[in-house]
Amino acid sequence: MPETEKRVFIAGAGPVGLVAAASLARQGIPVTVFEASAELSTESRASTFHPPTLDMLGDIGVVDALIAQGLVAPTVQYRTRGGGPIAQFDFGDIADLTAHPYRLQSEQFKLTRIIADKFSSDDNLRIEFNRRVEGVTQDDSGVEVEIHEPDGSIERRRGLWLIGADGARSAVRKALDIPFSGFTWPERFLVVSTSFDFFEAFPDLSSVSYVADPRQWHFLLQVPGMWRVMFPIAVEVSDDEASSREFAVSTLGSLIPAAAEANILHTTLYRVHQRVADSFRKGRAFLAGDAAHINNPLGGMGMNGGVHDVVNLCGRLARVWRKEAPEAELDRYDLQRRLVTVEHVQRQTIENKRNLEASDPKDQEEFRVRMARTASEPAMAREYLQKISMMASLKRASELG
Repeated sequence: MPETEKRVFIAGAGPVGLVAAASLARQGIPVTVFEASAELSTESRASTFHPPTLDMLGDIGVVDALIAQGLVAPTVQYRTRGGGPIAQFDFGDIADLTAHPYRLQSEQFKLTRIIADKFSSDDNLRIEFNRRVEGVTQDDSGVEVEIHEPDGSIERRRGLWLIGADGARSAVRKALDIPFSGFTWPERFLVVSTSFDFFEAFPDLSSVSYVADPRQWHFLLQVPGMWRVMFPIAVEVSDDEASSREFAVSTLGSLIPAAAEANILHTTLYRVHQRVADSFRKGRAFLAGDAAHINNPLGGMGMNGGVHDVVNLCGRLARVWRKEAPEAELDRYDLQRRLVTVEHVQRQTIENKRNLEASDPKDQEEFRVRMARTASEPAMAREYLQKISMMASLKRASELG
């Protein structure tokens, strides 16, 4: 058995893993992050930060740098294709509840680099690249991980605790033999990043806009220097066809002919799942972020939920580390975060998709009327903003004790 390092191990140097590492390191708790890749990822993937998430990032001293590299989105809008806006919500209406009454649009890779730079000279936070966590075993006093390196060699390391933040295909979750219950949507999602300025076509557009349509709903999201457009892709369209530049051009052109002439910067095609791990804790090991739960991206709740996971977990883990709380305190992480994931994140993202794709005229009309009324009534709008900004889920977690 290797000697026990007096450190918390984290599998995965994505935004969730590094927020966890920073949260612990700033409290003087030594952390080692094992990252399978040779460097921090450059994938765009998640690009929405909700108000309470920004507040949490402020607590670890990285929010100002992120805001400087991002785009502030003060409103969110719902539209129908060809019919214009049906409802718009202003985060200023909940400015008394947060220091950041807006969404921030910034690719997740910017956050990971900001954290890595800020803590680069902090001995409490180490990142080891080309180190893929595979096997996990544990006893009452520590966790042993099996580290696979690119040359095929294997090293065994032992720490005090382990946080699995290694993504939807989490090797930590599999090693812990925790089921990942849920389902996969039949259609895939295509994200096209384009230089086309959608404000030219829709002057009344919000930089975060959901467009309902029974044939091809879509989501328009402005980030610095580009727009990201997300579409559902029918099951009969092959992956090769859907991934082609020609398909992206024609799909954009079906929305706005002028968009087909714009530069396409990037395309991503991916399958969409709604899954939640049956437990977020097993002994001295924990799951967080995509390793614990995945959902469709409508609402931008995946990465944000992962950040909320580790802020919750690391606050408790720090108290246990300092012997200010018993280890039973860590059970509250599983109780709170798993339940709110099921009750709020999964439910809300499924509802978002079904509202946008509704094909029955009665359902479409009900959605339009409901959203317009919600936006027009201050109390209802305030409640809705707390729901879509994930404040409601955080409040629910705190109520669980």
